[in-house]
Amino acid sequence: MRVIIAGVGNVGFHLAKLLSQEGQDIVLIDKAPDKLKQASNSLDAAIIKGTSTSYAVLEEADVANADLLIAVTSSEETNIATSIIAKHLGAKRTVARISNTEFVYQKDKLNLKHLGIDDIISPESLAAREIKRLLKEVAVTDSFDFEKGLLQLVGVNIDEKSPLKGKTMLEVAKINPDQTFMTVAILRDNETIIPYGDTKFELNDHAYFIAQPEGVEKLLFLTGKKKEGVKSIMILGGSRVGFHTARLLSQRYNVKLIERDPQKCFELADQLPDAMIINGDGRNVELLEEENIGDVDAFIAVTGDSETNIISCLVAKKMGVKKTISMVENMDYIHLSQSIGVDTMINKKLIAANFIFRHIRKGEILSIASIHGVDAEILEFEVQENSKITAQELRNLDFPKSAIIGGVIRDGKGLTTPGNFKFATKDRVVVLSRPECIQKVESYFI
Repeated sequence: MRVIIAGVGNVGFHLAKLLSQEGQDIVLIDKAPDKLKQASNSLDAAIIKGTSTSYAVLEEADVANADLLIAVTSSEETNIATSIIAKHLGAKRTVARISNTEFVYQKDKLNLKHLGIDDIISPESLAAREIKRLLKEVAVTDSFDFEKGLLQLVGVNIDEKSPLKGKTMLEVAKINPDQTFMTVAILRDNETIIPYGDTKFELNDHAYFIAQPEGVEKLLFLTGKKKEGVKSIMILGGSRVGFHTARLLSQRYNVKLIERDPQKCFELADQLPDAMIINGDGRNVELLEEENIGDVDAFIAVTGDSETNIISCLVAKKMGVKKTISMVENMDYIHLSQSIGVDTMINKKLIAANFIFRHIRKGEILSIASIHGVDAEILEFEVQENSKITAQELRNLDFPKSAIIGGVIRDGKGLTTPGNFKFATKDRVVVLSRPECIQKVESYFI
């Protein structure tokens, strides 16, 4: 696949990194020589210096033969113009990054495809959707449903009180004889571990499981967690992410949003009738106490300052908030969440890049999810009639060591997959895989 990426900021660079691991034919366009130099040193991609709205630049990139053009520069106008021009010059599909909420909520009325833009993505609205997903359950750090919960991905911190601390995978299997859940990944000291029989849980591990519905409660019990829902939420920051998040959540939860700028508070109050807007500095502990922060179930910090977000989440945690989510600009911070006390850190640009990557792969894979801080993807495949994976029992398949099968959905039921499991046509298989071996994993399902 020939992919042209206009804009080599965080979104463009991370996306190019994901695609280059798969051996895709990538062309990067940017005006900044330093960004192009960094990309050239790190990625297997062609680079072109110039503006992506230039006919000469797009022609040099061979846009007429591009399967996909992705415009993710910092300028919304440039992204829109680039997509339109590229489409008219022959690009098969175009995707533009935008921030204007009117485009997000009125894209059907605007008929953007007629203009030449096949799809739009908004990092801010995608971040809000990700926050909504993360709030499903207080006790877990991450969750993702397959087939409306027939199987569920669950992330849990292994703390001092956890009965799993010090146990190997084989020992955990003995206390879970029905195999209602399976460990698929461990994040430890910024390293992603694909676990096997002798892998041992350690203090402060961030462990990820694939579980059947009945396995989730058992898992929470074995990790010393208590199943709790979310009812009340406090959001710090009236940024675009803050607005999108409050808009999504205020229809279901009790939402308070704290914003320093008085004028912005008036605007937010008009736009968010179901949320309580509070004018004040969220770094002020007395203000947080006055607003009964200890009584809220979740605290979400999405100001434009990463350090403010992290520190306010730590304060919220200390004051009794069960679930904290911090937005950070530096992607390296995401790995720190498990060690410093913030439940989850998110980066809107990383979410956007992963979303585009999933969008590209959707034709071959039923669904794909990213786990914050984990260097792996969760994939869902459907087994075809003569798929390689049906040839033998799982233990005899020589499945890639950098991937692990977490479960199967068959005839409306979620199943875990012991070594003697035999796959059948139409099975929907959930796999955790490192990015570099996704193509090898795919070969088992063709």
